[in-house]
Amino acid sequence: MNFKRLFYTLSLLAAVSCSWFGGKKAEVAPPAEAEPEVLEAPSPLGFSPDTLVCKSGTVGNGDNFTALFTRLGVSSQDTYSLVQACDTVFDVRKLVAGKAWDAYYPDSTATSPLYVVYHNSQVKETVFRCTDSLQVYAVYKPVEVLEKSADVTIVTSLWNDLIEEGASPYLILELADIYAWTVDFFGLRTGDRFRVLYREKMCEGQSVGLDRVEYAEFLRDSTVLKAVYFDQGDGGNRYWNDNGESMQKAFLKAPLKFTRISSGFSYHRLHPVHGTVRAHTGVDYAAPTGTPVMSIGDGTVISVGWGGGGGNTVKIRHNSVYTTAYLHLSKYAKGLKTGQLVRQGEVIGYVGMTGTATGPHLDFRVWKNGSPINPLKLESPPAEPVKPENRKILDSLVQNRQERLKKSLSLQNIN
Repeated sequence: MNFKRLFYTLSLLAAVSCSWFGGKKAEVAPPAEAEPEVLEAPSPLGFSPDTLVCKSGTVGNGDNFTALFTRLGVSSQDTYSLVQACDTVFDVRKLVAGKAWDAYYPDSTATSPLYVVYHNSQVKETVFRCTDSLQVYAVYKPVEVLEKSADVTIVTSLWNDLIEEGASPYLILELADIYAWTVDFFGLRTGDRFRVLYREKMCEGQSVGLDRVEYAEFLRDSTVLKAVYFDQGDGGNRYWNDNGESMQKAFLKAPLKFTRISSGFSYHRLHPVHGTVRAHTGVDYAAPTGTPVMSIGDGTVISVGWGGGGGNTVKIRHNSVYTTAYLHLSKYAKGLKTGQLVRQGEVIGYVGMTGTATGPHLDFRVWKNGSPINPLKLESPPAEPVKPENRKILDSLVQNRQERLKKSLSLQNIN
């Protein structure tokens, strides 16, 4: 007889009897649930910075890649290997003084980092893995695009007033480009007003650029100059007024950005150097040495060279009617030569004080049919209008964005 099996059967019957005669069923404990596995969210950097000791700093003046990494504790052999690993990810020659870096060490006593993170910009970082399999890779932070609006009335300057309203500096530059052919930004008056609907790129709560201006209005007295974004898909103009005309004209209003007029067009100006009354058939724009100077329109360079009292000078013929000149340049654009075709907005030189000058500035001159004219009164015909088949679309966009701007500004005032 199998005593082992008999013992098992009697034990089972006893358990059932106790359950039956005791008036309740035997409770069977459920199997213990396994503890849920807690997974740490992966770091965007590709490693866990919280487990390491971080030392931070900035690239010093005169620092190169080798000097920086050697100072952080990376061996010369590993530094050389990292340079080779950079390939197309990072150009070691473009290490910028003042840019921040973070070096991560295994503990506070370690002298060699496991990782070094170089902050290229607000959006991009380059990670250098300095141990085991050396590696270099780029990390991009998420960027979101938000629709915003601004309504600013000029009191001191467009720059100061927009910044005071909390607008991004990128918006100012974009407005200057959109209205470059219709608004004289050197002649803005107190009371002039800009109303703008725009899309801004944001990263970690900070502005990192403008996606685009959707719609804008420049108001002066009873005049309203509207500009709306519309891409026809032909690679051409993208900003139009409400009449379907391109915001881009044949000429820019000025050959450089954000300066002041230090001397205007006059036939009776007291010369600041010679002390005599002489004609000044141009406009002087005061600007720091090195400020880029642009051609105000498409044309052909007819001379590049010394212009006596005008110093380094570039002359451009735009058509059979108009010619422009740019005087006192510190230097010319690289490779610029007589006979070269230039495009509107192309840099042809840089502000300086060559020739007879008391300070860095651009002397800008315009001739119409061979006679000097005041550049500030230069009239410019519009470029090609929007395609006829797109006119209704443009009209609808203007109305839609006007309403969106009005609604956005109303909500902004409530908040």
